[in-house]
Amino acid sequence: MIALGLRLSLSGGREALVRLVLTAVAVAIGVGLLLVTLAGINAVGTQNDRYAWLQTGAGSPPAATAADPMWWMVTADHFDGELIGRVDLAVTGPDSPALPGIASPPGPGEIYASPAMAELLAAAPAEQLGDRYDGRLVGIIGDEALPGPDSLVVMIGHEAGELSASGRAQQIQAVSTVSPADCSSCAPGIGINAAGTALVLSVVAAALVLPVLIFIGSATRLSAARREQRFAAMRLVGATPGQVRTVSVVESVVASTLGVLLGFGIFALVRPALAQISFTGTRFFLADLALSAVDVVGVVVGVPLAAAVVARLALRRVTISPLGVSRRVTPAPPSAFRLIPLALGIGELAYFGIVGRPGSTNGQVLAYLPGILMVMIGLVVAGPWLTMVGSRLIARRTSRPAVLIAGRRLADDPRAGFRAVSGLILALFVGTTAVAIVSTFTGERGAPPVGSAAAGTLAMSFTEVRQVDGPPTTVPASLLADLAAVPGVDGALVLRESPSDARNALDLAGSDSYVDCAGLAQVSALGRCADGAEVALISFEETSDRSDVVWPAAPLSAADLYALAPVRLVVGTDGTLAAVEQARTIINRAYPGAPRGPTTGGEGHAQSTREMEQYQLLATVVVAISLVVAGCSLAVSVAGGLSDRRRPFSLLRLSGVPLAMLRRVVALEAAVPLLIGALVAIGAGLLTAQLFLRSQLDYSLHAPGGAYYVAVVLGLAGALALIGSTFPLLARITGPEAARNE
Repeated sequence: MIALGLRLSLSGGREALVRLVLTAVAVAIGVGLLLVTLAGINAVGTQNDRYAWLQTGAGSPPAATAADPMWWMVTADHFDGELIGRVDLAVTGPDSPALPGIASPPGPGEIYASPAMAELLAAAPAEQLGDRYDGRLVGIIGDEALPGPDSLVVMIGHEAGELSASGRAQQIQAVSTVSPADCSSCAPGIGINAAGTALVLSVVAAALVLPVLIFIGSATRLSAARREQRFAAMRLVGATPGQVRTVSVVESVVASTLGVLLGFGIFALVRPALAQISFTGTRFFLADLALSAVDVVGVVVGVPLAAAVVARLALRRVTISPLGVSRRVTPAPPSAFRLIPLALGIGELAYFGIVGRPGSTNGQVLAYLPGILMVMIGLVVAGPWLTMVGSRLIARRTSRPAVLIAGRRLADDPRAGFRAVSGLILALFVGTTAVAIVSTFTGERGAPPVGSAAAGTLAMSFTEVRQVDGPPTTVPASLLADLAAVPGVDGALVLRESPSDARNALDLAGSDSYVDCAGLAQVSALGRCADGAEVALISFEETSDRSDVVWPAAPLSAADLYALAPVRLVVGTDGTLAAVEQARTIINRAYPGAPRGPTTGGEGHAQSTREMEQYQLLATVVVAISLVVAGCSLAVSVAGGLSDRRRPFSLLRLSGVPLAMLRRVVALEAAVPLLIGALVAIGAGLLTAQLFLRSQLDYSLHAPGGAYYVAVVLGLAGALALIGSTFPLLARITGPEAARNE
């Protein structure tokens, strides 16, 4: 029977060949997407591990492995909005710890840089970047020490006595192997948290798997009715149920095996392009997008095995009785109990909206992922019942023949009607949820407008500066003069400490600093003083443009102001790259011990929204892929349904029914469940987003922008166009010869 199954699969005529090719293509797309997701998860973990050496000195120190300790200091720097990982080090002997990516640590006055950093140092004017690092470039850091090809990393060698006097450098005897995902006090601003990214990728995988499975299922059901008739005929001539199952399994395994091979080919083709996408803020090395042996074996064995199981389940009616195919009856209508999974998924998300989110990232994954998956499954399970209810209402309220035929047929078998559009419904749910979350996050944490004063204002907190004698008590006048002399710098302002009783006296609980009104007039992003004021009490927020705020006068003189400790240095610029980076270089040279260099309002916002930008990028990819897969699933389902009904449609045409009416019937049979499901999916998506936002971020849902509604309309129009693309097939398969050949 295995040989017969192979023969029927490979030499069973045009219909068998079309079914084999379509099934193999569907499996190939599904396998390709699955491999891409697995490789992406592996790449994120690999990239995260290569940040580990930059966490040296943070958290628990690694076990000592070197005889001579090394002085070590890590700083987060910036250039043109890009993060730079700066490592200052000094060896104390020949047996200092070995560092990844270089043969030996840099000596005093020597610099190692990543390839991207070396290119940046060569391209940028020295006063904007190179002057921050004393020394000469002597080597390039290898890939094994870099998270990605775009990583900006620089190592600077010092004398041991010089670096030890910085106040923040530490002595280390081994390089850290703990990634940011497992580090409780990692280097500020450097690295990604793979555990947080796991939440994103888990949702991505869940969002991709169901549409892909629906697509594969639609392809395997292509010409299902005709296959069942063929297998029933085999039973009538003496084939046993086991023999029929064997033939069916062989056909499915052959198609799925070809699909698996094609899927690996698709993965190989898209892998270079995938490496160029900055899912985590930097691109992947191509080698990072690798598959483990477990991944390969699981896909190679699991996919054909799953196809064999589906094939056996699909033939349960034939194996019970060979007459089961010809003696078809109307299936039992779906009941309202199908709404239970959808209600359970929404209830699970609502529960965490009431009690609050779990504390750990893994706990959040376990909390939200089952609820989102349950909602997606609930939409698929509830879809036939909703289709049945909607089609019965339509059939009762129409007198048009096409609408009546379509409504009665959908009411008779709503499962088949909804199955064709279920992939698009899931894609619409995923897209709605993603867009609603991103829109709300953007609305709650709006970036400074491009060109605003806040976007080009540099600020550095002195509370993070550590020197031998503690935080600085004065800001040199020479530093302020150097900053003021930079072209494009409007002025430099020192914010000074304000006692809490002063804030309370002025009823400004959010304010935190005294400022000189003469200096404030030069930094427009921070606002202005009241008329006649000499000193003001202001509230500083890095990402906010407060140029229109008038601050109240403070009850102290300018002489008293300069006796207070400085808490922040703010530099107003015109926002040009030259002005911002030259001023940053001057500040970095004045305070090299700051763990975080000065940042602009735009950079501060970019750091706070980095994780959501990853969500947005991944959501865009998921929605695009889901729509493509769902569109293919819809086209295959409609074409398969037409093939199964070629004889009834042919008889209708012979009896005088116009071809245009049959086209309207086909269009309505797909459009009705599509529109009903779309309304439910949009509502479920908005509700899921609201519950997630409320429990995770304590935000209220913001309505998506106009682009979302345009995308929904275009998506639905595209789906209807796919339905229309099957009309030529309807004309070909419903001629008189089709009825005669049956």
